[in-house]
Amino acid sequence: MQKIADRFARSRSGSMMPLFFLSLVPLISAVGFSVDYTDAVQTRSGMQAALDAATLAITTLPPSMTLPDRKQALQDNFVANNGQGTATLVSFNVASDGTVAAQTSASFAMPTNFMTIARINSVPVAVKSGVNKAPSLVQATFKVDKVSGYWNKTVTLYGTSFGGSAAQKLMTASYVYAPYTYTYQVGTKSYSMKEQKGYGTTTISLVKGSTPTVVQTQTCTTVGSTSNFTNPPAGAIVSPEYDGNSKKTIYFQITCATTNVPADGAGAAVDVSQMGQLSLQMDVTTGTKATFKSNDTKTSNHLYLGTVPGTTLTPLVEVAAGKLIDIFKVVPCAETSYQAWEDGGNSLPADYTNADFFYNVTGKCDFNQRPSETALTQ
Repeated sequence: MQKIADRFARSRSGSMMPLFFLSLVPLISAVGFSVDYTDAVQTRSGMQAALDAATLAITTLPPSMTLPDRKQALQDNFVANNGQGTATLVSFNVASDGTVAAQTSASFAMPTNFMTIARINSVPVAVKSGVNKAPSLVQATFKVDKVSGYWNKTVTLYGTSFGGSAAQKLMTASYVYAPYTYTYQVGTKSYSMKEQKGYGTTTISLVKGSTPTVVQTQTCTTVGSTSNFTNPPAGAIVSPEYDGNSKKTIYFQITCATTNVPADGAGAAVDVSQMGQLSLQMDVTTGTKATFKSNDTKTSNHLYLGTVPGTTLTPLVEVAAGKLIDIFKVVPCAETSYQAWEDGGNSLPADYTNADFFYNVTGKCDFNQRPSETALTQ
């Protein structure tokens, strides 16, 4: 074999060029196949990113959208994100608790450049994606707990609709102070003492456009006594206060009754399913005449929130100074959370017992177009 190779190398008859070009064919094919393979890898990476983005996008479309429209939206979003080929909505399921599970795929016959030498004109590229989206808040039901203080004040829930820019009133809870003075006698001398904390009447209204509709009221009634109250009603507040004039301790009992309007109504149940943003605001209309907002870093610390949902919800914790509050995140699903506002009568930071406007909120969650906790599963 070696002798034959030596003779071939020494031969001067004929031409080496055909043999040289023939030897280049497998080399060119190998390099070309490598280039096409690299193109396929890059195409697949781009398709995966486009499909993931499109799958996430269709979970933020209105729940009322039909399946054919959602399929078309998937394809449109896939193309808009530079995806190549056809995207398919394999499944889109909404569980009873509002959790969404979506499965998608995409395929593309990528044209080749060098593999055509081997009569391979295209190679199939396929990707898959999956998303789980948690339910989000669609309704918040407010119930006043206790409101107190000498200053009238109103807590308002504002909402900005999807695609909107202007916040609109959704609910107001307005408190009006009703002063109470207890008059009593010691011997033949009369004395009067004013209850120091201050309670009154709170009215909750749902607002549609510019029209408020009263849905709940709470009326607090105060009585005084020179002796302590025995067996006060459940939920009653008994407050002893010393009268320096008569040198006696006066006891005040405060009871508050909450009533839905009408009596069999749902109360202050606010539909927030069409809202992309929510914020709370307290306006103190007498006294300091101040305004505090959950979405204002300068005043959000006047809001107190219950601790981690699912554990103990009290005591309330003052919002850290400089922090913005996302109302959607502080109202848990199918649980009752507690909130309160301090009306400016105390310097902050201060313990939650110094707050003046207490209420609780129960959240109802379902599938909604609002972005919520979402995880890619595939």
